[in-house]
Amino acid sequence: MKVFSGAMHYFRTLPEQWRDRLGKLRAMGVDTVETYVPWNLHEPRPGEFVFTGLADVEGFLARAAEADLNVIVRPGPYICAEWENGGLPSWLPGPLRCHDPRFLDPVDRYFDELIPRIAAHQVTRGGNVIMVQVENEYGSYGADPVYLKHLADGLARRGIDVPLFTSDGTTDLNLTGGTLPGLLATANFGSDAAGQFANLARHRPGDDPFCMEFWNGWFDHFGEEHHTRAAEDAAAALTEILERGSVNFYMAVGGTNFGFMAGANAGGDHADGGYEPTVTSYDYDAPIAEHGGLTPKFWAYRDVLGRYTELPPVPESCEDTLEETRIELTERLSLLDCLDVLSTGTVRSAATRTFEELGQDYGLAVYRTRVPGPRTEELPLRVKGLHDRAHVLIDGVPAGILERDVTTSLPLRTPAGGSDLTLVVEAMGRVNYGPKTGERKGVLDGVLHERQYLFGWEIDPVPLSDVSVLPWGRTTSAAGPSFHRGILHVGRPLDGFLALPGWAKGHVWVNGFHLGRYWERGPQVTLYVPWPLLREGANEIVVLELDGAPEAATLEIRSTPQLGSAR
Repeated sequence: MKVFSGAMHYFRTLPEQWRDRLGKLRAMGVDTVETYVPWNLHEPRPGEFVFTGLADVEGFLARAAEADLNVIVRPGPYICAEWENGGLPSWLPGPLRCHDPRFLDPVDRYFDELIPRIAAHQVTRGGNVIMVQVENEYGSYGADPVYLKHLADGLARRGIDVPLFTSDGTTDLNLTGGTLPGLLATANFGSDAAGQFANLARHRPGDDPFCMEFWNGWFDHFGEEHHTRAAEDAAAALTEILERGSVNFYMAVGGTNFGFMAGANAGGDHADGGYEPTVTSYDYDAPIAEHGGLTPKFWAYRDVLGRYTELPPVPESCEDTLEETRIELTERLSLLDCLDVLSTGTVRSAATRTFEELGQDYGLAVYRTRVPGPRTEELPLRVKGLHDRAHVLIDGVPAGILERDVTTSLPLRTPAGGSDLTLVVEAMGRVNYGPKTGERKGVLDGVLHERQYLFGWEIDPVPLSDVSVLPWGRTTSAAGPSFHRGILHVGRPLDGFLALPGWAKGHVWVNGFHLGRYWERGPQVTLYVPWPLLREGANEIVVLELDGAPEAATLEIRSTPQLGSAR
């Protein structure tokens, strides 16, 4: 029996929009929806579990059932997914993804909370969950059958009795490291189904061919071109898969990396090279776009799937968007003038500390110390292990921006009596794939003036978890990153697309909800504003601009998404 499945991540689409997206997914011709489960969303602090809002995984399973869709669940604990740290909480001590008890103990605590919730929705109990994955693409990371067996046995012990499976690329390396005897092995690829399934069959001749990730699109990194794939080419690859086995479209429904949750890659042949942060949009050039639009791929796939299954009608949906308009941001606050409300508490330390040592997951941290003087010669100020960017201020005056793998030092001379040094350090997404998964953020290895370490630090963690505390109306004069506020007036809440022409790099909040990051490097130009975030009348827009706001602090609402030039 063939499975026709499509990936949709409940945590990348607002709950009010799940029914719309799932109905469209069913209309494309699939009978199943697949989703990952991100651990760091559900257990943000050790022992603190969240299963509401974007984390309402059981609500998503119920909405899928209403749409006449079965579900494939991929609970990790690692998910990759271009998601922050591959879904692993930043507070894990390491080592990761192996049978070391320092990893397995928190995994077991998490699975004790999560897995019974999934088990209750299995088809064997009258629900719609038909398969559950063990780990994720493990052969791309490790070779630890003890670990994989612990996960598989733990799923069964917690009530999972539908088929378990693994998914990996089809190289010898992947399939000998990522599979388990007795569990279905599935394959991940984007083309050449005949060759890929043949590779899989060499290792697992008795397994039914299943492409668990048909890469029919791709994700984007900042500074790269936008990835697209022609519908005709993808439909031909789909036909080749279905002639041989089952499929899961990755992705079938695009979504958004809200807040700080976009991940990153490390480049190079072994995924341990330069830092490559992922953009906020996870549209993925999917058949159902980030904003729910039906793309040419939707219709091409529906034609192919119609040869195998009866097609439901395509549901009607609202395609109206907000009227194009400008938003003036008339209020400004310097970040450095708001540390009294933004910091979780000043930490005094001899040496610099990482975000994790500060008990911080995301956001910014402000590091301050004194550099002795006089030092009449310009000597390099060096930040070792910078993850990921730092605005440098000397005696309150901006001196430059440092960036991981790009520029990590700048020249500095100091007067008699020395100078005050301030570093506003920004963490971008943690690497979500390969040996750098689990990386730390902030300043990892200290700050030096030439060869001399600087000690005696005051550090303010700024997690940016709640912008409602900002003291608008306060007198503000400090240089550096700044917040800006304006009002978007809406007659009827509809989807919109927010552009920031002239702005450089930062974050956007709509009515207190963190949309995500923007960066002038592109390729993404507009941020998707889902209609459930808006209300009739006045809507607060807050921008944190890190590198320098334009003289005319205005934003634009546009009627169509602009994700960049196609590759």
